[in-house]
Amino acid sequence: MPQMIHGTAISIGGHAVLIMGESGSGKSDLALRLIDRGAILISDDVVFLKTRDNTPILTVAPNIAGKIEVRGVGIFDVDFIASAPLRLVVEFVDAPDRLPEDIAHTTIGDYVVAVSKLNPFEQSSPIKVEYALRAVLDRGALPEFTSAVSAEESLPS
Repeated sequence: MPQMIHGTAISIGGHAVLIMGESGSGKSDLALRLIDRGAILISDDVVFLKTRDNTPILTVAPNIAGKIEVRGVGIFDVDFIASAPLRLVVEFVDAPDRLPEDIAHTTIGDYVVAVSKLNPFEQSSPIKVEYALRAVLDRGALPEFTSAVSAEESLPS
């Protein structure tokens, strides 16, 4: 059963990035700037998380497929793809760490996923998302399933 997530998802090179933040925090704005750099929209504001072949997949919310909110201007049609495997979560902070020691992680659904914390309105934020995704892919830091082994499997025989 798909899990509904409040966020915006884009695909960069076939890898999904989930942008998380409060309403009005800049999710669509950052996605729009990433789209301008070549990313493709998956879904704006509402995203569905599914599992396929033990991989978290972000999918479009059908009723808003191909729509993105451009705050202060309106809702527009853009190219989109229906789904892509989740590789990175972006969370918003006012003052990100200058040099994070390692790739941080967060939990989305049943998965532990790499997370990048940044200020969405810095001019370099779209480029930072691209670099963070590259770091995750270069290190092979793919999402990991978190659910515990079933009680039956953990009992000694």
